Amino acid sequence: MPDNQLEIGKAILSLVVGDITRQDVEAIVNAANTSLMGGGGVDGAIHRAGGPSILEECKRIREESGRCPTGQAVITGGGNLKARFVIHAVGPVWHGGGANEATVLAGAYRNSLQLAAGAGVLSVAFPSISTGAYGYPVALASAIALTTVKDFLRQDSSITEVRFVLFDEHTYDVYRDALKKVGTQLKP
Repeated sequence: MPDNQLEIGKAILSLVVGDITRQDVEAIVNAANTSLMGGGGVDGAIHRAGGPSILEECKRIREESGRCPTGQAVITGGGNLKARFVIHAVGPVWHGGGANEATVLAGAYRNSLQLAAGAGVLSVAFPSISTGAYGYPVALASAIALTTVKDFLRQDSSITEVRFVLFDEHTYDVYRDALKKVGTQLKP
Protein backbone atom coordinates (compact mmCIF):
# COMPACT_ATOMS: atom_id res chain seq x y z
CA MET A 1 0.00 0.00 0.00
CA PRO A 2 1.35 3.50 -0.81
CA ASP A 3 2.69 5.60 2.09
CA ASN A 4 -0.26 8.00 1.74
CA GLN A 5 -2.88 5.30 2.45
CA LEU A 6 -3.89 3.06 5.30
CA GLU A 7 -6.35 0.19 5.26
CA ILE A 8 -8.57 0.06 8.34
CA GLY A 9 -11.00 -2.83 8.21
CA LYS A 10 -12.94 -2.36 4.96
CA ALA A 11 -12.07 1.34 4.76
CA ILE A 12 -9.25 3.24 3.11
CA LEU A 13 -7.78 6.31 4.82
CA SER A 14 -5.79 8.40 2.35
CA LEU A 15 -3.96 11.72 2.01
CA VAL A 16 -3.86 14.00 -1.04
CA VAL A 17 -2.80 17.56 -1.82
CA GLY A 18 -5.62 19.41 -3.51
CA ASP A 19 -8.79 21.45 -3.47
CA ILE A 20 -11.45 19.97 -1.19
CA THR A 21 -14.23 21.63 -3.23
CA ARG A 22 -13.32 19.47 -6.25
CA GLN A 23 -13.30 16.09 -4.51
CA ASP A 24 -15.48 13.33 -5.90
CA VAL A 25 -16.82 12.07 -2.56
CA GLU A 26 -20.28 11.98 -1.02
CA ALA A 27 -19.48 14.48 1.74
CA ILE A 28 -16.83 17.10 2.34
CA VAL A 29 -16.10 18.58 5.73
CA ASN A 30 -15.92 22.32 6.13
CA ALA A 31 -13.63 23.87 8.74
CA ALA A 32 -16.45 26.16 9.84
CA ASN A 33 -16.77 28.79 12.54
CA THR A 34 -19.47 28.84 15.21
CA SER A 35 -21.58 31.35 13.26
CA LEU A 36 -21.94 28.96 10.25
CA MET A 37 -22.05 32.08 8.07
CA GLY A 38 -18.96 31.40 5.99
CA GLY A 39 -15.55 32.93 6.41
CA GLY A 40 -12.05 32.70 5.01
CA GLY A 41 -9.87 29.76 4.03
CA VAL A 42 -11.59 26.43 3.46
CA ASP A 43 -14.88 27.79 4.81
CA GLY A 44 -15.01 30.62 2.27
CA ALA A 45 -13.90 28.36 -0.59
CA ILE A 46 -16.65 25.82 0.14
CA HIS A 47 -19.34 28.50 0.39
CA ARG A 48 -18.17 30.13 -2.88
CA ALA A 49 -17.97 26.82 -4.79
CA GLY A 50 -21.18 25.41 -3.33
CA GLY A 51 -23.28 28.48 -3.96
CA PRO A 52 -25.93 30.27 -1.90
CA SER A 53 -28.01 27.20 -0.98
CA ILE A 54 -25.37 26.12 1.58
CA LEU A 55 -25.52 29.47 3.36
CA GLU A 56 -29.33 29.38 3.30
CA GLU A 57 -29.31 25.96 5.00
CA CYS A 58 -26.79 27.22 7.55
CA LYS A 59 -29.06 30.18 8.30
CA ARG A 60 -31.99 27.81 8.88
CA ILE A 61 -29.89 25.69 11.24
CA ARG A 62 -28.87 28.81 13.16
CA GLU A 63 -32.49 29.95 13.45
CA GLU A 64 -33.52 26.54 14.80
CA SER A 65 -30.51 25.66 16.96
CA GLY A 66 -28.31 28.72 17.34
CA ARG A 67 -24.56 28.74 16.76
CA CYS A 68 -22.66 25.51 16.29
CA PRO A 69 -20.55 24.89 19.41
CA THR A 70 -16.81 24.29 19.07
CA GLY A 71 -16.13 20.57 18.67
CA GLN A 72 -19.55 19.94 17.12
CA ALA A 73 -20.77 19.66 13.52
CA VAL A 74 -23.90 20.12 11.41
CA ILE A 75 -24.77 18.83 7.94
CA THR A 76 -26.20 20.59 4.88
CA GLY A 77 -26.64 19.76 1.24
CA GLY A 78 -23.70 20.23 -1.11
CA GLY A 79 -25.22 22.90 -3.32
CA ASN A 80 -23.22 23.14 -6.56
CA LEU A 81 -20.42 20.86 -5.32
CA LYS A 82 -19.82 17.30 -6.53
CA ALA A 83 -20.37 16.20 -2.93
CA ARG A 84 -23.99 15.61 -1.91
CA PHE A 85 -23.34 16.93 1.61
CA VAL A 86 -21.20 19.44 3.46
CA ILE A 87 -20.48 18.72 7.11
CA HIS A 88 -19.64 21.95 8.92
CA ALA A 89 -17.27 21.12 11.80
CA VAL A 90 -16.08 23.74 14.26
CA GLY A 91 -12.56 23.16 15.50
CA PRO A 92 -10.86 24.94 18.38
CA VAL A 93 -8.66 27.99 18.27
CA TRP A 94 -5.16 27.08 19.52
CA HIS A 95 -4.41 28.63 22.92
CA GLY A 96 -1.18 26.76 23.63
CA GLY A 97 -2.65 23.34 24.39
CA GLY A 98 -3.92 23.95 27.91
CA ALA A 99 -7.51 24.82 27.01
CA ASN A 100 -8.74 21.30 26.15
CA GLU A 101 -8.02 21.87 22.45
CA ALA A 102 -7.10 18.23 21.75
CA THR A 103 -10.38 16.86 23.11
CA VAL A 104 -12.39 19.48 21.25
CA LEU A 105 -10.55 18.85 17.96
CA ALA A 106 -11.08 15.10 18.26
CA GLY A 107 -14.77 15.82 18.89
CA ALA A 108 -15.03 17.86 15.68
CA TYR A 109 -13.70 14.90 13.66
CA ARG A 110 -15.74 12.27 15.53
CA ASN A 111 -18.99 14.26 15.30
CA SER A 112 -18.41 14.82 11.57
CA LEU A 113 -17.98 11.08 11.01
CA GLN A 114 -21.10 10.32 13.06
CA LEU A 115 -23.14 12.74 10.94
CA ALA A 116 -21.73 11.19 7.75
CA ALA A 117 -22.52 7.66 8.89
CA GLY A 118 -26.01 8.75 9.97
CA ALA A 119 -26.63 10.16 6.48
CA GLY A 120 -25.51 6.91 4.83
CA VAL A 121 -22.36 8.51 3.40
CA LEU A 122 -19.67 6.07 2.21
CA SER A 123 -16.90 8.56 1.34
CA VAL A 124 -15.81 11.67 3.23
CA ALA A 125 -13.09 14.28 2.58
CA PHE A 126 -11.63 16.32 5.44
CA PRO A 127 -9.43 19.40 5.47
CA SER A 128 -6.91 19.89 8.26
CA ILE A 129 -9.32 21.43 10.78
CA SER A 130 -8.05 24.33 12.94
CA THR A 131 -4.53 24.47 11.45
CA GLY A 132 -5.04 27.61 9.36
CA ALA A 133 -6.32 30.82 10.91
CA TYR A 134 -7.05 29.01 14.20
CA GLY A 135 -3.33 28.34 14.64
CA TYR A 136 -3.35 24.70 15.76
CA PRO A 137 0.13 23.21 15.12
CA VAL A 138 -0.14 20.81 12.16
CA ALA A 139 2.01 18.10 13.78
CA LEU A 140 -0.28 17.93 16.82
CA ALA A 141 -3.52 18.33 14.86
CA SER A 142 -2.60 15.62 12.32
CA ALA A 143 -1.99 13.03 15.04
CA ILE A 144 -5.36 13.82 16.65
CA ALA A 145 -7.21 13.84 13.31
CA LEU A 146 -5.78 10.56 12.04
CA THR A 147 -6.08 8.74 15.37
CA THR A 148 -9.70 9.86 15.78
CA VAL A 149 -10.58 8.71 12.25
CA LYS A 150 -8.74 5.40 12.74
CA ASP A 151 -10.59 4.72 15.99
CA PHE A 152 -13.94 5.57 14.39
CA LEU A 153 -13.35 3.32 11.37
CA ARG A 154 -12.37 0.42 13.63
CA GLN A 155 -15.74 0.71 15.42
CA ASP A 156 -18.05 1.70 12.54
CA SER A 157 -17.67 -0.03 9.19
CA SER A 158 -20.28 2.03 7.32
CA ILE A 159 -17.81 4.55 5.86
CA THR A 160 -15.46 2.99 3.32
CA GLU A 161 -13.27 5.97 2.40
CA VAL A 162 -11.90 8.89 4.38
CA ARG A 163 -9.65 11.26 2.47
CA PHE A 164 -7.66 14.12 3.95
CA VAL A 165 -7.35 16.85 1.33
CA LEU A 166 -4.41 18.99 2.34
CA PHE A 167 -3.69 22.48 1.12
CA ASP A 168 0.06 22.24 0.52
CA GLU A 169 3.04 19.88 0.37
CA HIS A 170 4.29 20.80 3.84
CA THR A 171 0.97 19.90 5.49
CA TYR A 172 0.81 16.72 3.39
CA ASP A 173 4.31 15.70 4.56
CA VAL A 174 3.40 16.25 8.21
CA TYR A 175 0.19 14.21 7.80
CA ARG A 176 2.10 11.45 5.96
CA ASP A 177 4.54 11.17 8.88
CA ALA A 178 1.62 11.02 11.33
CA LEU A 179 -0.10 8.38 9.15
CA LYS A 180 2.98 6.14 9.42
CA LYS A 181 2.75 6.31 13.22
CA VAL A 182 -0.98 5.60 13.18
CA GLY A 183 -0.33 2.65 10.86
CA THR A 184 2.12 1.10 13.29
CA GLN A 185 -0.57 1.31 15.99
CA LEU A 186 -2.77 -1.00 13.88
CA LYS A 187 -0.25 -3.82 13.80
CA PRO A 188 -0.97 -6.66 16.26
